[in-house]
Amino acid sequence: MADTATLNTPSTNLTTPAKNNGPIIIIGSLFFIFGFITWLNSVLIPYLKIACELNNFESYLVAFAFYISYFVMAIPSARVLKATGFKRGMAVGLGVMAVGALIFIPAAMTRTYSLFLLGLFVQGTGLAVLQTASNPYITIIGPRESAAKRISIMGICNKVAGSIAPIVLGAITLKNADVLKERLLTMGAAEKAVQLNELAARVILPYICIIVVLVILAIAINFSHLPEIDTEHEDEAVAKANSGKTSVFQFPHLMLGVLTLFLYVGAEVLAGDTIISYGASQGIALSTAKFFTTCTLIAMIVGYIVGIIAIPKYLKQGTALKFSAIIGVVFSIIAILTTGYTSVLFIALLGLANSLMWPAIWPLAIADLGRFTKVGSSLLIMAIAGGAVLPLIYGRLADVLSPQHAYVILIPIYLFILYYAAIGSKIRK
Repeated sequence: MADTATLNTPSTNLTTPAKNNGPIIIIGSLFFIFGFITWLNSVLIPYLKIACELNNFESYLVAFAFYISYFVMAIPSARVLKATGFKRGMAVGLGVMAVGALIFIPAAMTRTYSLFLLGLFVQGTGLAVLQTASNPYITIIGPRESAAKRISIMGICNKVAGSIAPIVLGAITLKNADVLKERLLTMGAAEKAVQLNELAARVILPYICIIVVLVILAIAINFSHLPEIDTEHEDEAVAKANSGKTSVFQFPHLMLGVLTLFLYVGAEVLAGDTIISYGASQGIALSTAKFFTTCTLIAMIVGYIVGIIAIPKYLKQGTALKFSAIIGVVFSIIAILTTGYTSVLFIALLGLANSLMWPAIWPLAIADLGRFTKVGSSLLIMAIAGGAVLPLIYGRLADVLSPQHAYVILIPIYLFILYYAAIGSKIRK
């Protein structure tokens, strides 16, 4: 996910490769961290479902606690950055994430689900600050005409990390989980408590390592030579546009874009965070299912590469969005109508459908906003909360219907995205 239009006219000129490489490597490492932390949720959902004895709805509070922080913290994050600047703001974001990871230790020691959720919310808060700083930063550290290429590279860093994270955490936390689930059914209360406490403790060492990495990276960025940027003067340049407008709510294509982004993020999180639990519900062992999120993210990486090659030379962004929505509908229907590995495969392939949506929706939504661009961008950041709400709805449907039939929620989501690509993004009055 990347904010491609928050800033347009940087006061810091970084146009030569020598000046660009250092900052790009630093920001690339941040996008790697984004992906690693974000996609750990796909393992935490089935892991905490066992360790804390949860139903489907309760287990998907993991995604809710994490992604709702974007809605709550989007505007406060902008204020933090105004006070600290971009570079120190990134360091602050990493520090807040470290605090969130630290909360996991007492949560695991006491096997308290509410503490786990608090830790996830604090991690999400740190990510909100970090993303609000780094997404616009990557767009302006070089020529505007190559910004899309830099954003795509950042996306690949994000998804490569996301591909690795579930495998690493899953190998530790879900080791022998299938055997344990069977044994728990026949255990007495005392023995079950001991086993579940041991399972909960598995998460402590990985999160200690995460804390150490986050703290080191925060210190490194704070003392790095990453150049600061000043964007306050941008408002003077764009104030001449849309002089007859008095509110951002007077742009229907933006409001529809916010809703579209909300739905898209929900669909992306569903495809990545539910697939491990869904595979298990299809009778596939967790020792195998723990790799399924990685498959989803590999599909997204393939989509990013296609986008780098094809857009805009061979394919317009609006057309790419239409095509992505159509294959999203088709793949969702196939996943619902088939079973086993075939069904899981088409949930994973939704990563391909989702890959081109963020870079397509964002520019369509902020087009022609003029002086309202920053406010519009903040609304779009808040729309990331779709990743909090839609998995909860899915979890409830999974309890009432089945994990497979609950994916029916994806069909109206992709149909609305198709509507926005074809009609909604063109509405101006």
